[in-house]
Amino acid sequence: MRITTTSCLCPVLVCLCFVQRCYGTSHHSSMKVTKNQTKHIEGETEVHHRPKRGWVWNQFFVLEEHIGPEHQYVGKLHSNSDKGDGSVRYILTGEGAGTIFLIDETTGDIHATKSLDREKKAHYVLHAQAIDRWTNKPLEPESEFIIKVQDINDNAPKFTDGPFVANVPEMSDVGTSVLQVTATDADDPTYGNSARVVYSILQGQPYFSVDPKTGVIRTALANMDREAREQYSVVIQAKDMAGQIGGLSGSTTINITLTDVNDNPPKFPQKNYELYVPESAEVGKAVGKIKANDDDTGINAEIKYIITNGDGSSVFTISTDKETREGIISLKKPLNYEKKRSYIIHIVGANTHTDPQFSHLGPFKDTTTLKIIIGDVDEPPLFSMTSYVMDVYENAKMGTLVGAVTAQDPDRSNSPIRYFIDRSLHGDRYFNIDANSGAIKTAKTLDREEMPWHNITVIASEVDNPSLLSHVPVSVQVLDVNDNPPELASDDDVVVCENSRPGQVIQTISAVDKDDFANGPRFFFSLADELPNNPNFTLKDNEDNTASILARRRRFSRVTQEVYYLPIVISDGGSPSHSSTSTLTLRVCACGRDGKVRTCHAEPFLSSAGLSTGALIAILLCIIILLAIVVLFVTLRRSKKEPLIISEEDVRENVVTYDDEGGGEEDTEAFDIITLRNPAAAEELKFRRDVMPDIQRVRRHSPPLVLDGVDVPEFIKQRQIEADLDTSVPPYDSLQTYAYEGRGSPPGSISSLDSATTHSEQDYNYICDWGPEFLKLAELFGEESQQTT
Repeated sequence: MRITTTSCLCPVLVCLCFVQRCYGTSHHSSMKVTKNQTKHIEGETEVHHRPKRGWVWNQFFVLEEHIGPEHQYVGKLHSNSDKGDGSVRYILTGEGAGTIFLIDETTGDIHATKSLDREKKAHYVLHAQAIDRWTNKPLEPESEFIIKVQDINDNAPKFTDGPFVANVPEMSDVGTSVLQVTATDADDPTYGNSARVVYSILQGQPYFSVDPKTGVIRTALANMDREAREQYSVVIQAKDMAGQIGGLSGSTTINITLTDVNDNPPKFPQKNYELYVPESAEVGKAVGKIKANDDDTGINAEIKYIITNGDGSSVFTISTDKETREGIISLKKPLNYEKKRSYIIHIVGANTHTDPQFSHLGPFKDTTTLKIIIGDVDEPPLFSMTSYVMDVYENAKMGTLVGAVTAQDPDRSNSPIRYFIDRSLHGDRYFNIDANSGAIKTAKTLDREEMPWHNITVIASEVDNPSLLSHVPVSVQVLDVNDNPPELASDDDVVVCENSRPGQVIQTISAVDKDDFANGPRFFFSLADELPNNPNFTLKDNEDNTASILARRRRFSRVTQEVYYLPIVISDGGSPSHSSTSTLTLRVCACGRDGKVRTCHAEPFLSSAGLSTGALIAILLCIIILLAIVVLFVTLRRSKKEPLIISEEDVRENVVTYDDEGGGEEDTEAFDIITLRNPAAAEELKFRRDVMPDIQRVRRHSPPLVLDGVDVPEFIKQRQIEADLDTSVPPYDSLQTYAYEGRGSPPGSISSLDSATTHSEQDYNYICDWGPEFLKLAELFGEESQQTT
């Protein structure tokens, strides 16, 4: 094969050996390109022409997946400069050079050292060059060439997204498309049939088929019914080599579900039903259920129930439960066993969503008959009315008949009825009821002005079955009688301006009456007849339930009289008529020319002094604070006491004070108590306690006094004379105190002062004769006498 390309010309002529292998057979082809030269002709000058490239290239091919023991031969490089003496060295660079592809530097043979996979890398780009072995100079320019990996059928088709799930409506026509599947083959689609895939069905016949070229799955059987079979598993195979023997294959599974269509009408399991309902069933409550079966699902199985006809269509109603698809039968009106004991109704159950495509399968509805049997129940009493309204006049006597309620037993037994008022709701006992007749009477005197309406609840029960109760509301209106006199609508004072003129309207007054309108207005106004004519004011009845107060003289003075009182008689138009006398207070005030009040009461005095209310309060608070300070000061002055102990530096007085509490009769060390016994015992101890006297000097100037037989006054007098004659006392006053127990008591001394030094042998039995007050004292002395003896 000779191949030449102008794009591969080179200055040096090179011979390229090309090796190609196909299906295990190798074909070698070589091409020799001669070098362009110009011969010399004698006598002519040598002419040089531009040389052409000596390389002529094509692609090298190498089979993939080579598993032989030797390296796979790829091809041969040869240069015209190669004389076969080994002076030319071939160099190979590029993708895989030195690792995957090796070149013999001397011969230029190229070999593949590894098994190649086209699916990983389809071709390799390399560069070849011939150089002088001795000078290392290039003999040819570097050239590029490609080694392609030739494909073999080593990859099976694969479904990358399997397994698959698909849906198709039931009852679909033959050939309805379900799903398209696609398998991929990694082999070269441009070389041979290695990547040519053909589809076939392995499982799922005769229901489905597959297109061998496109992989589209279609229905192959008509009228496939979901209610008969819903799920199908289809296996599809993809095989390369156009399905020929020896080709590789792969498979996948498709799970196909038949979706529902409304191809089944609803059906009642029975054509006739019976239902028992007690007559005590509540209105609006469910009393029974009924259901029609539908083999479809979802919205195709939704059913609506209706009552078409029958004598119970006005008493019963039916609705649909969307979850359970049941018909719920409810009560529209109360049942009465005594009036009607059974009802018959016709119920239709129909699909709400129909498909015209399947209308030929029949009407999508069904009808059944329901007989409802009413059960007898012992019912509570039934009042003749659902509520009662009665009336009675106020102030009626206790026991006055207001009205009556009636009830009866609706059952056949017709049990007697008892009546009573529900006191749990109405604690005030304004009314009583006769238990047998149901007559309601007043239990208190009623006052319309206090409560115009009374609401009570009456309960009725059967005598044979007291647990069955019925309630009914009763409203009692209290009718009005004229029992309240009219009164002035306002008790406010009326202002009379000082500059009023005779005939001027001072105020327009009105009246109110607690009674009803029929017994109230019209009102009549007048002045009291028993009083003399009022010289200041008069009253005019306006005959519209108001009256005007007029001034009868010119000018009024607050100084002369500040307040006037005007008795007014008001009577109503009721029967009998009632009247009352109200006293209206008229206060004289200073007014401006426009009639506006300027001052009243004590305000002029405040304004003349220029003091506001806040200033007066401040002054009053200041006065109270000053009074509190004065009272506090006086209290502190009175509570202040003179000191009981005089300072030691003060020598003007010689008053010795003691603030000690004695130790009792047994304490003999606090002070000398001998001087308290009798004047004779204290003779030798007459020294002053505040001065240490010279005993000898005192005795020399003041001879001792004999005190025996003297009384207390004489003793004190002697002590005074002795103090006056004592020249050793300091030049200031000296206070001496004496304590002496007299001797004039008929029972004698009962003191225990001498008990410390002597033992008394006196008999104390006479103390018992003093009376019960001294009984305890006699016992004490009696015990002491026993101890001493």
